[in-house]
Amino acid sequence: MRFWISVLLVAYLPGALVFRLPLAERRRRAALSAEERLFWHVILSVAWSLAIVLALAAFGEYRFDRLLIGNALLCGVLLAAANVKLRYRAEAIRPTATTLLPMLLVALAVWRFFPSSEYVIGGKDPGTYMNEGIQIAQRGSLVTTDPVVAAVPEWARELFYLPQPHLGNEGLRFMGFFLLDARQGHVVGQFPHVLPASIAVGYGLFGLSGARMTVGIWAALGVLAVYFAGARLVGRAAAFGAAVLLSLHVLQVWFSRYPNAEVAIQTLLFASLLAFARAHQDDDRFFAPVAGALIGLMLFLRIDTLLAIVAILAAAVLAWLVDRKPIRFAFLLPLSAAAVLAWFYFTGPMRGTFWLPRTYLSNLPLPGVIGGLAAAIGAFALLLWSRSRFADRARRVVPTALAVATVLLAAYAYLLRAPGGKLADYDAYALRTFTDFFLLWPALVAALLGFVLVVRRDFWRDPAFVLVFTAFSIFLFYKVKVAPNHFWMDRRFLSVILPAALVFVGAAALGSLSSWPKGRQWLRVAVGVMFLGLLGQRYAGAASPLLPHIEYEGVIPSIERLASKLTDRDLVLIESRNAGSDTHVLGLPLAYIYARKVLVLESAKPDKAQLFAFLEDARQKYDRVLFVGGGGTDLLSGRISATPIGDGRVQIKEYEASPWNVYPQSVRRKDFDYTVYQLSTAAKAGRGFVVDVGYQDDLYVVRFHAKEQTEGRMVRWTQKQSFVAVSGLTGAERTVVFEMHDGGRPKSAPPARVQVFFGNAQIGTIDVQPGFRSYTLALPAAAVEAAARLDDPTQLRLLSTVWNPRQILGLPDDRDLGVMIDRIEVR
Repeated sequence: MRFWISVLLVAYLPGALVFRLPLAERRRRAALSAEERLFWHVILSVAWSLAIVLALAAFGEYRFDRLLIGNALLCGVLLAAANVKLRYRAEAIRPTATTLLPMLLVALAVWRFFPSSEYVIGGKDPGTYMNEGIQIAQRGSLVTTDPVVAAVPEWARELFYLPQPHLGNEGLRFMGFFLLDARQGHVVGQFPHVLPASIAVGYGLFGLSGARMTVGIWAALGVLAVYFAGARLVGRAAAFGAAVLLSLHVLQVWFSRYPNAEVAIQTLLFASLLAFARAHQDDDRFFAPVAGALIGLMLFLRIDTLLAIVAILAAAVLAWLVDRKPIRFAFLLPLSAAAVLAWFYFTGPMRGTFWLPRTYLSNLPLPGVIGGLAAAIGAFALLLWSRSRFADRARRVVPTALAVATVLLAAYAYLLRAPGGKLADYDAYALRTFTDFFLLWPALVAALLGFVLVVRRDFWRDPAFVLVFTAFSIFLFYKVKVAPNHFWMDRRFLSVILPAALVFVGAAALGSLSSWPKGRQWLRVAVGVMFLGLLGQRYAGAASPLLPHIEYEGVIPSIERLASKLTDRDLVLIESRNAGSDTHVLGLPLAYIYARKVLVLESAKPDKAQLFAFLEDARQKYDRVLFVGGGGTDLLSGRISATPIGDGRVQIKEYEASPWNVYPQSVRRKDFDYTVYQLSTAAKAGRGFVVDVGYQDDLYVVRFHAKEQTEGRMVRWTQKQSFVAVSGLTGAERTVVFEMHDGGRPKSAPPARVQVFFGNAQIGTIDVQPGFRSYTLALPAAAVEAAARLDDPTQLRLLSTVWNPRQILGLPDDRDLGVMIDRIEVR
């Protein structure tokens, strides 16, 4: 009961009450279809709740219960203000058969957009979004105070993070999290916070499962927003066809399960386009502030939504100049307020995120900027001058010119554009890549046909929709890299281009039936439905492998098992991001979901004296100092020792990173092992050196590939240059013995050869043969005796000839492989 009451307070009641208030000509809203009214109830509630979450979190005061209490109080105030006069009575349009259409879309979304991925680990954008949101839920602030960071002495900070002055921060706490103030422990996520705010709400509703499901809910709302915005422009049948195609499409299905901001942009942008059209083209005053608020909220979603805002403002100015539609103050006021807040937001805590757009804008060629501004000012002046003289002509010329220019640009991009000079192939073929793998060429033709029909006939009914689609298409296909690999990760089409293109496809197939003779309308409908059906079959076929798949399934139980081995009084050091394995990705959820005390080493070879001093300091603050690694870290010395206390394995499902110009083919297991060590600063006497490579070897090997099992042995592959930290020598050792295998390298690869150095002295070269064999090299006595007197380990440096399975055999494995090593012993 509490769950459903919470859902109503967060996602329905505030918007429903605001929408029903007897003000701003409520009868006009009552005349909307019942399903669109319900849609607005949800969208307004979601936008309001997210704004409250952001406002509370900005002051460090967010709690889920406070959101519920605030929304409940708002509902009470609205009821009192309206004097409970919220019924439409005879004004409202009753539900009709069309109400079934969005219900069918919701059912389709539930089938295809769930279950959600388990992507909670660090290292990439999805994990950052998830952990940002859960941090808001747990700590109640956009900028969090991390006591583990604050407890690190100033002289030891470079062990864990290096300053990034060009980004205005003091280093990376984790990948995707900037350290703003190391002394105070202030940390902020890299990405704007609307999506994380919604994840925080999902976490409050249903814990970690609710946080994971948030993206699927955004995707379902996105499909509905596309449907309602499209229905106003091209009709319900065409819009429903477009929404169904979108729900079937591989990109929508993949990203409805995978944390990303694009599905949230899709929802808010198409909802804001609908609100803008209702306000400025349909003269409904209620929707003017709604449009301004929704567009303003997008500023805190992704910085590239600025392109959409510029296109919408251009549409408003164009409609004012040519069509004499006023730009409503109620629209500009919330948008301006949001823009002011966004300025302080992006130049303050989010300055690291704003650095890249600022750099891009500052590097634009000055002549091009001046020319573009001059052209825009000239066009504005020309339209302003001709406003009273040639208004009717402008109404005809502007849509025709836009349609012709867009078709010509598309034809050039698809048929003629070729690489050359500074134009790379992936830029030149961007539209072909999108068409061939996502839209398909029949749909491109239909989209262009639908675009021309809609622009010629109905441009002035919704200029913002058309201009936003055009602006995004030109910017993406002419300025942004579209590389043809791992297509399901290419989400830049998802927010605007793909859904809008499908709306125009629907318009070509089923729109404008009234212009056909009544006797032939059935034929047009039959052909259109058949075309959309065939297209949907292709889209559904491409997405069908995804339906049973849960990306990174199994990672949450793996992290929970590791977290259960740790206590609140433990400090956990995680191996560096460049240590050669994926173990570092566990640090982020351990710290920001499971509340363990975690630090990630900056280097795979930390300064031993500095590390020793840090460990001595940490012993006074924590019961245990642990190290978790699986890749290889040169950590030990005569004064730093480690005792293994447990092993673990992470086993997850991951779709393969696709080869060039094909879809991903199969689900693979992404497994990696790690070992947990307890660190101490007690000195140990010399005892000789032996390491079982691949088993509890993480503190001895550096620049090896991750552990793997073959022929019943745990082994590692060397890289082009790999290191082994040799410690505990007595000074009497005279040989080093390697157990190695060439790995079955093909004849077309170079011979397996390893040059071995002990310290700075080369001690020999080994030609490694097939099968595991022992290879012995002599050690120089003087070098061994000198190494035994040192506190730090002496390095064995291995220089291997390498081969790449992808380049030579066409296999998915893209590693540069040397030889397999199973054991190293210094005797």
